[in-house]
Amino acid sequence: MATIALVGNPNSGKTTIFNALTGANQHVGNWPGVTVEKKEGKLNFNKKTFNIVDLPGTYSLGAFSEDEIVARDYILKDRPDVVINVVDATNIERNLYLTTQLLEMGAKVVIALNMFDEAKEKKITFDLDSLSKKLGVPVIPTVASKRKGLDQLIKNSVALIDQEVNFAPHLSYGENIDQEINKLKGLLSDKNLDYPSQWIAIKLLEGDQYIYDLVANHKGLNTSDEFISALQQLKTRAKDYELDIVNKRYEFISNITELSVTTPEVMVVTKSDKIDKVFTNKWLGMPIFALIMLLVFQLTFTVGEELLGGVMARVIEALGETIENYLITIKSPAWLIAFISEGIISGVGAVVEFVPLIVVLYMLMGLLEDSGYMARAAYVMDSLMRALGLQGKTFISMIVGFGCNVPGIMATRTLENKKDRLIATLINPFMSCGARLPIYLVFIAAFFPKHGGLVLFFLYLLGILVALLMGKIFSETLFKGESSYFIMELPPYRRPTVRNVLRNMWDNVSGFLKRAGTTIFAVVTILWILAVLPFGVEPYSANSILGQIGLWLAPIFKPAGFDSWQAAVGLFAGIAAKEGVIATLGMVCAGVEEGTALVTAIQSAFTPLTAVSFMIMTLLYTPCAAVIGTVRKETNSYKWALFTALYTFAIGWLGAVLVFQIGSLLGFS
Repeated sequence: MATIALVGNPNSGKTTIFNALTGANQHVGNWPGVTVEKKEGKLNFNKKTFNIVDLPGTYSLGAFSEDEIVARDYILKDRPDVVINVVDATNIERNLYLTTQLLEMGAKVVIALNMFDEAKEKKITFDLDSLSKKLGVPVIPTVASKRKGLDQLIKNSVALIDQEVNFAPHLSYGENIDQEINKLKGLLSDKNLDYPSQWIAIKLLEGDQYIYDLVANHKGLNTSDEFISALQQLKTRAKDYELDIVNKRYEFISNITELSVTTPEVMVVTKSDKIDKVFTNKWLGMPIFALIMLLVFQLTFTVGEELLGGVMARVIEALGETIENYLITIKSPAWLIAFISEGIISGVGAVVEFVPLIVVLYMLMGLLEDSGYMARAAYVMDSLMRALGLQGKTFISMIVGFGCNVPGIMATRTLENKKDRLIATLINPFMSCGARLPIYLVFIAAFFPKHGGLVLFFLYLLGILVALLMGKIFSETLFKGESSYFIMELPPYRRPTVRNVLRNMWDNVSGFLKRAGTTIFAVVTILWILAVLPFGVEPYSANSILGQIGLWLAPIFKPAGFDSWQAAVGLFAGIAAKEGVIATLGMVCAGVEEGTALVTAIQSAFTPLTAVSFMIMTLLYTPCAAVIGTVRKETNSYKWALFTALYTFAIGWLGAVLVFQIGSLLGFS
């Protein structure tokens, strides 16, 4: 099966093209040996099936991040049959820098000149035949969001598969550098390296440490005195060579676009430019971001709770009664009936009941993402991030963490230096993920139903503030050193498409439902067994094994105002998966007060003050096992995984204690 790889700059529309080509025929995994996300899908075209691979978005193919290494290794080692290079037509010169690097690799390239309609709006015109001829590759105009040009793009790509072509550009880097390249090529020839010798020679001259280490450890090269001498000489000139090579690439691009691309002398002021004068304003940007997020949470609670939440609760209740009656009818064992009704329905059902609110939240977040606003959120936060000693791009990974901390931590791989990646990894668990949402919603429904949106906003904001504070502390103590600069292209504002918003929503909700059907099911099953053993004690009581575990843990939380064994085992279950907190409380409360709604049971076990304390604890304390595992993989260290588990628990406990103790002194109940 032939393989077509997609590569392009972030915000070029690459993933939109991937989704359009593959539809539902796609799956997500990790590249072998690394944690960078791998997206693959199948395309049926002219009665043939093609494998489509979506490579990580990148501005270049250097070795500054794991994304860049994965993308270039896939092209050079796995050798896809064709590489579709998605280029933003509104910013073609910068996008063609990646194209030049692809051509240096000798890959079969087809250019998708995307966002062609937006380029027209900006009065940018193209001589496509001239552009294609100068680059030596097909150039196909596309509008991915409207699926325009995609058939022609695939037709050209498929046509190249069986053709013997050499797209390597006739690019001179200057007489001196060309001589050095030829000299290194001679020394590298016949050494069975993983990469083409010309490309390795260019990378060595650019000072690529990854490639330098590769050749320095090669048995056929590290014994060659001539090659060792050449490497030592390169060390003294690498910076100069790198700048010269970059300049020559841009000179090459300029010569290509000079007569092929026409831009207006005075750039057209677009609607995006006008909106950004307000939305990214130095003084207004951050308050606007706060107001937008407040509106999102208010709508989430209002729409989800009032229009949808009650429906799901009634559906789960009716389903539980139907299943229980059926089990009684077929004379099932009493333990099985109890397990299904009191364990699964009460436990998992307590989590699933809040799916409508999660749907609303992720639809609203999807609208912001697809409109281009979330990129502005990262931009307006940059100055604050830098003031705290953090890399501005860190906020992007924090935003991703709103959905789930696992991809949020994985998003830190785009940061260029180790210090930034470690700090971003350690603070991401404070981002309030979707799994914590059911916990907040139960307690809000119990004590703050009239101020649901405001409470949600406060919790999410608190998570951000704690993350920033800890980032500042880490940057001044554990990880001293300069942060790198934040460079990010702001995409134009676009009208969100129903397809993209629904896909984004479903990706998040389906992940939530999968956890409910697997992890939460397993957690509830184990806890139910502990709650009904040993035989002879009252199920779900303090005398059960689960109750004894809770009684042993409960004193830890007494200073925070909640020292019931039920709350303790709920938090304990939350370390396996945060949804387990509500699943456990739902099961335990069903056992203790059968027929009593979870919200009512919560009202009898907590006060408004202890409810706030408990929510802050669940916001800040030890993340779930999947997050801890991801920290270990990303840092390649059990030490940092253990540190994350312990220090976040300490922060969560301290925050809950401070809220309860200060609230008590002030007379709150």
